[in-house]
This record gives sequence, structure tokens and C-alpha cells, in this order.
Amino acid sequence: RNSTELQDPDWLTFLRGSAVYTWEEVQRHCHRSDQWLVIDRKVYNITQWAKRHPGGIRVISHFAGEDATEAFVAFHLDPNFVRKFLKPLLIGELAPTEPSQDQGKNAVLVQDFQALRDRVESEGLLRARPLFFSLYLGHILLLEALALGLLWVWGTSWSLTLLCSLMLATSQAQAGWLQHDYGHLSVCKKSGWNHKLHKFVIGHLKGASANWWNHRHFQHHAKPNVFSKDPDINSLHVFVLGDKQPVEVVITIDLAWSMSFYLRFFCCYYPFFGFFGSVALISFVRFLESHWFVWVTQMSHLPMEMDHERHQDWLTMQLSATCNIEQSTFNDWFSGHLNFQIEHHLFPTMPRHNYHLVAPLVRALCEKHGVPYQVKTLQKGMTDVVRSLKKSGDLWLDAYLHK
Repeated sequence: RNSTELQDPDWLTFLRGSAVYTWEEVQRHCHRSDQWLVIDRKVYNITQWAKRHPGGIRVISHFAGEDATEAFVAFHLDPNFVRKFLKPLLIGELAPTEPSQDQGKNAVLVQDFQALRDRVESEGLLRARPLFFSLYLGHILLLEALALGLLWVWGTSWSLTLLCSLMLATSQAQAGWLQHDYGHLSVCKKSGWNHKLHKFVIGHLKGASANWWNHRHFQHHAKPNVFSKDPDINSLHVFVLGDKQPVEVVITIDLAWSMSFYLRFFCCYYPFFGFFGSVALISFVRFLESHWFVWVTQMSHLPMEMDHERHQDWLTMQLSATCNIEQSTFNDWFSGHLNFQIEHHLFPTMPRHNYHLVAPLVRALCEKHGVPYQVKTLQKGMTDVVRSLKKSGDLWLDAYLHK
């Protein structure tokens, strides 16, 4: 080849991608300073690029040495567009004799789930209804306005202050579910608009950081209930969870958005309660909201299986770590449709108003392959949280006393 051809980017990409590898070779590159992964049988070296990954270094690093195809498709609104940015990272492909799935995964199950995803896309179940989310945002803002208007018109008696607190806690909890929608890119067609609105809802309406949430939450979805990879169960042994952990025992803050929430809150409530009274009010609201949030999010995960990395396929991994709560109008609203936790984890970019449509299809696929699909009542979901914590505590105590 002449020098002009050798300098051509497409020709260089071809040269880099002409090598072939076995799964054994790929799996050796799973360290912090040496990371390869596979997408659609193509092998990529992400060692240096992982630091620039828009979703964060950790979430992509969790798939080092593995097949990341299913996660890649699940997390990106337009995988074909993202593939353009993978070209410089391409170093080869799997040898023709190698299976498409690693770690002995069930190829038929993986193919059936891909067929289900193709059907979901063709039926438009990944497209959001703007009116649904507009009305949802409207009911949050209405609750905020009513809480303030209540004090403005009728005063600050104990009973009215308590009612105001309940309304604010409700608006905060519902804003939490709405920021979750935008954070998962499930509302707008363009990622950029989702990110902008996510910052507004989580920052201005809740006083939290979008970057912090993204950093933690995408890891949770990538490897749910996997020790050292799911930050939701990494408690540094202050608390011990599951059956195994008890016996084994800088994120940039979106300061401007967060401060805008507290500035707005104190401007609204300082005239009624003063500085310390306003601090007490927001603390009580956070107390109520945090209990709401924890019960809803943990009843679908905490009682489920927790373990170290087992390199399962996407459907099996998500179903082992999640369960559903029965559908009802109240349960849908109370949980922000996270009573369909299974469907949400399988299709994280799906708008929540479509979960109930895909649920029968997911259940049928699980029955076909013998994958447990759990649905509980709201009451059982909450009592199972307590049972799970008690079991973990008993295991820890037994290990402590007999170690």
C-alpha cells in the first residue's frame, strides 16, 4: 500500500479490525489499566476512552472482558449513531469459531430477548407521549402551589403546617419519579433535551445533582444487586445486605441548579417560618419523602438475590435482581410506575406509560425459558423488605458469634 492509503482513516480502521480473538483472550483484559469489551462480536479496547465515556467510567468498566452487546443496546437511544464513535476503538473481532455469547450464556434466550426488543421497537413502545409527562409535571407544580397557597390564605397553624408538609413531600416524591424518567432518556427523542430537563427537575425541583444520580444509577442498572458493582448495595459494611455479604464482610455537583431549589424554597417559606423554621420544614419534608422513596425502590430489589458477578445474560441478570408489584392506579402513581421494575430494568429507556403493555410479553418469554417472574402485592413487597433485613441481620450475628 502507498503512503496515502496507509494514512486513510478507513484503511487504518480496517487494519485495526482485521485481528481475531478468542473469548479467553478478551477476558484477560478486565483490569482497570487494561479493558476490552465485545459488542456484536466486535472487540474494542476502551482502556483510555473509558474516562471520557458520557455515562461515566465505572458503568462501562463493569463490562470489561465481557460481551456488552445487550447493555449497549439497552442504554442508548440510538445505538447506530453511537457506533460511529466506536470505530477508533475497534481492534478486531471474535474468531469465527467463537460463540457470540460469553461465559456459557443461553444463546436461544439471548436471541429470543432480542426478538422481543425488535418487536417493542416496531410497535412504538419506546416512544413517549408528551402529554402524559406534561400533565405529570403539572400535578407536581400544582401541589407546590397549593402547599404555599394554603399557608398564604389560612395561616401557619400546626395542622395546616402538617398538611403543607405532606403536600410538599408528595410533590418531592413525584418529582423524584419524574427526574428518573428524564435521567433514563425516556421522555424526549433527543438525549440533549432529556439531559436539560433532567437537570431542571432534579436540580431546581428537588435540589439534587443530575451528575451524581447518573453516576450511581446507571451502575445499578448495568449490574443490579452485584456486589462491588451496584452502588445501591455497597454500604462499606456499615450495613450488610443479602445472604452472602453478612458473612463475608468525585462527583461534580450541579451546584447552581441545586442552590436554585433552596433559594426558591427559603424565599417562599422564610416569611412564614423564619430561617430556622424553614430549615425544620424542609428537614421534615425530606424525612417523609425519604421513607416513601426507600420503601418503593427497595421492595423490588432488597428481597431479591444478591451475589458477586456471575456473568449472566441481560434478561436472567435483571430478573434475578428485580420483582414487580401488582398494577393498580394507586400503585402506578405511588411508585412512579416502578411497580413494573422488571420491565423498567429490561428496557431502561422505555417511557413508563408503556410498561403494562410489554409486561405480558416479558412474562411469556420468562415462562418459555423457566426464568422466575415475581409479582407481589404492595403489602407483601414492604413486609419482604423487613424479612430480608432480619435474615441478613441473623446471618451476620451467626457469623459474628461463630467466627
